Amino acid sequence: MYTKEHLPEISIVGAGPGNKNLLTLKAFNAIENAEIILHDNLISDEILEINTQAKRIYVGRKFGDKEDQETRQNNINRLMKMHCEQGDKVVRIKSGDPYIYGRAAEEARFLTAHKLPFTVVPGVTAALAAANSLNIPITERGHSNAVLICTAHTANYSTAQFRGIGNMLKSGTTLALYMASKSLAKMIPKLIEVCGTEDIPINAISNVSREDEVLLSSTLGNIQDDIIKTPLQMPVVFLVGVKPIR
Repeated sequence: MYTKEHLPEISIVGAGPGNKNLLTLKAFNAIENAEIILHDNLISDEILEINTQAKRIYVGRKFGDKEDQETRQNNINRLMKMHCEQGDKVVRIKSGDPYIYGRAAEEARFLTAHKLPFTVVPGVTAALAAANSLNIPITERGHSNAVLICTAHTANYSTAQFRGIGNMLKSGTTLALYMASKSLAKMIPKLIEVCGTEDIPINAISNVSREDEVLLSSTLGNIQDDIIKTPLQMPVVFLVGVKPIR
């Protein structure tokens, strides 16, 4: 076992939305030089294939898996600690950016508490990748001067929070909604109620930056029906309040 002073640094790496060309140079180098790679099912094959020599350990959710998130996270923490203390170069790859719905905070706190060296490498988050890939200006002079990133998956928004989000959208703030596909029926009516119109544009982007990327542009009033007509493969990010440049 290595002493604490000489342990290799663990890298918590943001892999972006899947296209390896969107990796930062620091992320690419960390993956290329890793000996242990901990990854989940949102990491693309082309990114994993950057390093074919490292031992890959899948730590994501499996189909039919009844293991709760706390147990799964504890296992990830245990693996990072064990391999680091064995002297392995550990890379924990996360889709998008580690600190945007990537649960990096839990891992960073664990590593800090155990005095293990680590670094967090930023990644291009899906909303920004989609905006640039599809020419959707999420900020623009005279139209939108702010972007709000929020999730519909884990947040249990109160009426006051929904009203606040809706008022921001109404006043010109672009919304970037993550993990919202299964919660549209709950969110959309409340946004329409606050904004007072169904005509606000919304864009659903599936598989951002990958070869099978799909854009579905609609309005708040029509998006649910449009997705039924044109099912989208997850992951999907929604950009609300803006239109693509065409």
